[in-house]
Amino acid sequence: MKVVVIGGGIVGLSSAYFLQQSGHEVTVIDKTDMSSNCSYGNAGYVCPSHFVPLATPGIVQQGLKLMWNPRSPFYVQPRLSWSLIDWGMKFMKIATPEHVERSAIPLRDIAVISKKAYEDWAQLPQFHFAYERKGLLEIFQTDTGGDHAKHMMEKAHELGLTDTVLLTKEELDRLEPQTRINAKGALHFKCDAHLYPNKLMQQLLADLRQKGVRILVNEEVTGFENSKGQITQVRTRKGIYDADAIVLSSGSWSRELAAMMDMKIPLVPGRGYSVTLEDSPYKLNHPAVLIEGRVALTPMDGNKIRFGGTMEITSTDTPPRMNRVKGVLEAVERFFPDFKVPMPTMDQVWYGFRPCSADGLPYLGRTRKWKNVVVATGHAMVGLSLGAGTGKIVNEILNEETCSMDITPFDPDRFS
Repeated sequence: MKVVVIGGGIVGLSSAYFLQQSGHEVTVIDKTDMSSNCSYGNAGYVCPSHFVPLATPGIVQQGLKLMWNPRSPFYVQPRLSWSLIDWGMKFMKIATPEHVERSAIPLRDIAVISKKAYEDWAQLPQFHFAYERKGLLEIFQTDTGGDHAKHMMEKAHELGLTDTVLLTKEELDRLEPQTRINAKGALHFKCDAHLYPNKLMQQLLADLRQKGVRILVNEEVTGFENSKGQITQVRTRKGIYDADAIVLSSGSWSRELAAMMDMKIPLVPGRGYSVTLEDSPYKLNHPAVLIEGRVALTPMDGNKIRFGGTMEITSTDTPPRMNRVKGVLEAVERFFPDFKVPMPTMDQVWYGFRPCSADGLPYLGRTRKWKNVVVATGHAMVGLSLGAGTGKIVNEILNEETCSMDITPFDPDRFS
């Protein structure tokens, strides 16, 4: 089959990898040069622990409360946009305890599938992306944070993630003896792993090219041709490409591309920022999330450390806000008083847009609108974590095989 994958992030490239392995003729099209999308600048987590969707009770009220704080970790830019209003109404309606409860198992399952795929890749000679299984620390400073950590540990145990443990301050200090930590304790998800996203993406692209996958960069999709219930051609500004099947994995631009195919996918871009120190003077043994600070820290590739965070619901053409970066670094210093990272210049900051669905779950599966279109987008902040597993499932769908998990909760038509 001729398969056109639209989008060159981790989901698109993982889909291309598994599809090529199955013998399909694969073309990947991306509007950028594929060198700096969200799959590069993220925290590098491969995390079954992230089984709570973005749409949780109280998140909307928190966003409204923080709306006027330029350094807040969560921000919704006020603007007149029907797509944002539509997304927001759906988001508020579904952000319930029941939704969080029923989302946990599918999010755990796809993360476990994805983790296994990354571990398999890490054994192959063409891949050296600094994959490490050290777990993930969720560090807390307050009693409220400690109560949250205890609740998350109990939920993790219910989901079979039994190697999740609650650490005292003394136990945390023994795991991180090289630096002072201002905290009361931490939750240690031993099931998690991390990798260096930049190496993963570069090596995956090189492997696909070496295997004959056609990679088309700086080509923006402008339209589609269809016949008898199928998309038959993809048009760009540079050419027209025949297709037996389409994979829509274009991240934060998926809503607009779906509209070109007369499909509705509620999705908004959520911008995040990160700063990476090369040859870092600060030492950290384990990746960590700062619960009250809403910031992620990851030691990477032996000599690097990355600080990242914020969820900024805004348009893709809104200029970056450096106050968000300042908020990230201030949160880091509140937890790690010796980490006095100077404010970087704009060229030292990465930022990118995560595709946020209206319920915090990915859109993954065939759409009923077209017989040959598979949607794979909307992964929000866990795109890297779920990327390899999503690609594996995309391949199973197009091969009409039994999927590795029940993907019903990810139905791309669930809001139609």
